[in-house]
Amino acid sequence: MILPRRAFGWKYDLPDPATPSDFRPVTEEFLAPPSHVDSIYIELPRSLFKFRGYNPIVGGSLMLAWLIILIYFIYDDFTSPTRADVSGLLTIAATYAICFFITFAYIRMDLTYPRNEPIRFNRRRQRVYFYQYRHDRLHPFGRKNWGVKPIAYDWEQLTAEVYSVTAPMGYGGRVEKVMISVRKPGTDEVIDRVFFAGNIEQGKQFWALARIFMQEGPDALPAFTHAPTDWNSDDLRNPFHRLAPKVQWPPEMDLESRTAPAQGEHP
Repeated sequence: MILPRRAFGWKYDLPDPATPSDFRPVTEEFLAPPSHVDSIYIELPRSLFKFRGYNPIVGGSLMLAWLIILIYFIYDDFTSPTRADVSGLLTIAATYAICFFITFAYIRMDLTYPRNEPIRFNRRRQRVYFYQYRHDRLHPFGRKNWGVKPIAYDWEQLTAEVYSVTAPMGYGGRVEKVMISVRKPGTDEVIDRVFFAGNIEQGKQFWALARIFMQEGPDALPAFTHAPTDWNSDDLRNPFHRLAPKVQWPPEMDLESRTAPAQGEHP
């Protein structure tokens, strides 16, 4: 048997889909509500960004500052009575090109990332549908590996994994997240891994809600104090959110993820 492949920073797995959930919130006031829930599916919100606009503002400002510095050195060298230092200029230009290459990928992510990446857990089909955004930082100007590419997997294929890494921030910063790995049917071989939550507590709550719904149905879910957020609304305050693409499922997947299988149809 092939052992599951874990990514760097893995700590432990949350209970598997078949394990009965005993989760009950200590206080429902802090329990994030799903975007939608009915007798067929529950939709949980998911977003990689805690604050949109940071990368375009900070990254764009740095790129502009570096460009001004580069132009200044070029102008200063070629107007100087002494011979221009071509090797120094090439070093500065190469450094700027590398920084631009790296920074542009993050700016593009911030501007093209959808307003949300919802996940739909369909109880009647026992399938999970991910509104998945793919990106490739090594090819920031490409098209092939960028954009929304929704995917669907069987519920029993999923494993929720907890990751925690101490980042070198000078004050012992810790980066936490929960990922969902997808196993090849009948094996422990991981064929895909997708982001689920930006912190462990939210990941635990959402995974527990998904398990309660998939195992027992909507009536077993706890009450939610807050109303769900409409991520496609233009009323949210952050202007970068309003610039981001709205969530638009492919029509066929949208219909399948919201409905039960017809009589005689394979789930």
